[in-house]
Amino acid sequence: MKSFSQYFILAIAACAIALMIIAKNAKTPDANESHVLKMPESGEADHRFHFLSPWLTAQIPKAIRFDPPMGSHHGGLIYNAQKFWEMNEKRGGHHTGDDLNGIGGMNSDLGDPVYSAADGLVIYAAQSSPGWGNIVVIAHKTSDGRPLHTMYAHLERIDVSSGNLIARGVQIGTVGTANGFYPAHLHFEMRTSDGVDIGAGYAMYPLNRLDPMATIFTLRNAAADDLSPAPLAKMGLL
Repeated sequence: MKSFSQYFILAIAACAIALMIIAKNAKTPDANESHVLKMPESGEADHRFHFLSPWLTAQIPKAIRFDPPMGSHHGGLIYNAQKFWEMNEKRGGHHTGDDLNGIGGMNSDLGDPVYSAADGLVIYAAQSSPGWGNIVVIAHKTSDGRPLHTMYAHLERIDVSSGNLIARGVQIGTVGTANGFYPAHLHFEMRTSDGVDIGAGYAMYPLNRLDPMATIFTLRNAAADDLSPAPLAKMGLL
């Protein structure tokens, strides 16, 4: 009985010593480490990988007609310098949009107005990266309710903000050079999407990207003169 008591006391003592060693070696949290969990000082969210909430999706207006984002509403006074899905060996992939230029070429269209292709909701308006320059992404619904996004890149200036309801033909920015990376032009994309994913300008697979100018001319639906003013236009957005 005495032997058992001794072993029991020794076991308790060993456990106590082990706990003391663990407590001594345990790292005391540094009060300064809490900064890792803080939000960025600006408090701004990055919407480049953002799925729209049901509330935002419900705000997207139905677009009856789509027009080219530069030149006349028939696409006059512009040309397509690099068409959708052209292979670019230097860039290592296919072009994911259309590069629209003024007919003067080079920087002759620098600062020219860029228009919303259709009624929609601005879901991104910021500089994604230096190589992209300023970007605007607008969400639309086709006449049969399908989600469709238009993206306007390399802008010199942005004239709208995220959350703005935009009518077809409203100026959303001006043609730029993506911070001097390229001669002035508009990189224009169209996608079937329910979220914001800026992506790359060249890719090996099209995924959700559409041929922009071809898609626009299939979604015109009615001549501009045959349309009544859009609800957004009646609200004074045009």
